[in-house]
Amino acid sequence: MTSPTNVLWIMADQLRYDYLSCYGHSNLHTPNIDALASRGVQFSNAYVQSPVCGPSRMSAYTGRYVRSHGSTWNGMPLRVGERTIGDHLKENGIQSVLVGKTHMVADAEGMAWLGIDPSSEIGVRVSECGFVPFERDDGLHPNSARQRWSSYDDYLAEKGYISDNPWGDFANSGLDENGDLLSGWLLKNSRLPANIPEEHSETAYMTNRAMDFMAKARESDQPWLCHLSYIKPHWPYIVPSPYHEMYSDDDINNPIRSDKEKQTNHPLLRAYQNARVSKCFSRDEVREHVIPAYMGLIKQLDDNLGRLFQWMDKSNLSENTIIIFSSDHGDYLGDHWMGDKDFYHEMAVKVPLIIYDPRKVSDKSRGTVKNDLVEMIDLAPTILNFFGCPPKPHIIEGRDLTPILTGTAGFSRNYIISEHDYHWSEMAKELDQPQDLAHTKMIFDGRWKYIRCEGFEPILFDLFSDPDELVDLAGSTTVMHRDARLRLETALESWAMRHHTRITATEELLESQKKAAELGILIGFWDEKEFETITGKKFENLKPVGKKEK
Repeated sequence: MTSPTNVLWIMADQLRYDYLSCYGHSNLHTPNIDALASRGVQFSNAYVQSPVCGPSRMSAYTGRYVRSHGSTWNGMPLRVGERTIGDHLKENGIQSVLVGKTHMVADAEGMAWLGIDPSSEIGVRVSECGFVPFERDDGLHPNSARQRWSSYDDYLAEKGYISDNPWGDFANSGLDENGDLLSGWLLKNSRLPANIPEEHSETAYMTNRAMDFMAKARESDQPWLCHLSYIKPHWPYIVPSPYHEMYSDDDINNPIRSDKEKQTNHPLLRAYQNARVSKCFSRDEVREHVIPAYMGLIKQLDDNLGRLFQWMDKSNLSENTIIIFSSDHGDYLGDHWMGDKDFYHEMAVKVPLIIYDPRKVSDKSRGTVKNDLVEMIDLAPTILNFFGCPPKPHIIEGRDLTPILTGTAGFSRNYIISEHDYHWSEMAKELDQPQDLAHTKMIFDGRWKYIRCEGFEPILFDLFSDPDELVDLAGSTTVMHRDARLRLETALESWAMRHHTRITATEELLESQKKAAELGILIGFWDEKEFETITGKKFENLKPVGKKEK
């Protein structure tokens, strides 16, 4: 087999890289994900292009940096015409299907301007990030109406779980000892079992739906990409029995933080620490209450993936399906006195990435751990290569990971880039930072992590001497620290100046534009002799187009 028939791309929302046993967690055992790593390649330095759901996913789907696709935060539409991996694959007759979450917001204004009906085939593809939605589920908020695109609420109602908001009342709430309904959105309720049997939870449901799609797809015998995108372990942190009681506060790791960090004089870091979610997760009792539930959600995910992989083995799908396992960002969980995500410490911006390629060409790297600097935008060109599609270097900014998987030369990266737009946040409000300046950029070369903070001093960490990122060296006068800062500042500026919007100019078009003289565009030639000497062609007088002879 030289090319796969299928690709299954699994993404778990808000999954920290270090909360898997194959990535070093000592108390949370994930044997099914570990087994996938043992059959494929585990990447130890994979980073997202933004530490928040929407822009991170848009970068993964387009293969382009946030500054390029422009969807800088959740709820910001991906503009019409911004092509995704699904669009590229469709050109080659390959179906791209969604099961789960994308966080995609359609560019309704752009579609209206172009006269595109959102319910048309083109409109649906534009609205769904280039995927054909087999089952979409982006989750809800406590008082949200039912999602028009998801059948999960209807599924719950069919099973007898009936309310105005089944997703909230059953999958994401629990019952106290008196039988009263308590919302999983409140962290104090995280240790309750979700008000639903595990087999009807979101994670189990989406696993089943992925199997439904793959079973149906076998009938057509057509190649496919299935994006199985789990909404958990993203908050609300509440998990069904028995996972709610598998872990206790004795199983959680000590927080990665220092008193000196708490006393920082950096305005932006201090504003992050002052945010409500950070103050909450900085309390030990909150960590001890929430993290066991977070671990339970990951354990449930691993068990469901085991069920999925076993089904694929029995269905003869494992031998012709490449499996990618990843996350869109991590979770602070109180580390560095922060909660949620939104900044650039390792637990937020570094993610797990495992690729299992059943082809013999990848046998050389099977079961290895690779330390190359990898970005999530690299998945798009890699998937194109899996299917034998022509590359799109004039559009896609990621780099094909195939050389790493096959153990051959051809992959290199000197640094990775991540970006964040915090215009919406408590931080911007506290700092009175205008929206056009409320953004940060991170560049990381494998040792030095440099963060440019518009309107404030930068931040610099040395992960060799300080792997926990506790000491900001940006203000240090030590020669080594000054040199690292200058080098990364220069590299970041160089990256920012590269072409990123010239996506209609293929290499062929650029080459043709170099042949001006051959096209009859004669500028700068003094006479016929000079023309013939330079071009090697005989000069012929041109008659003016459209001029009539007398």
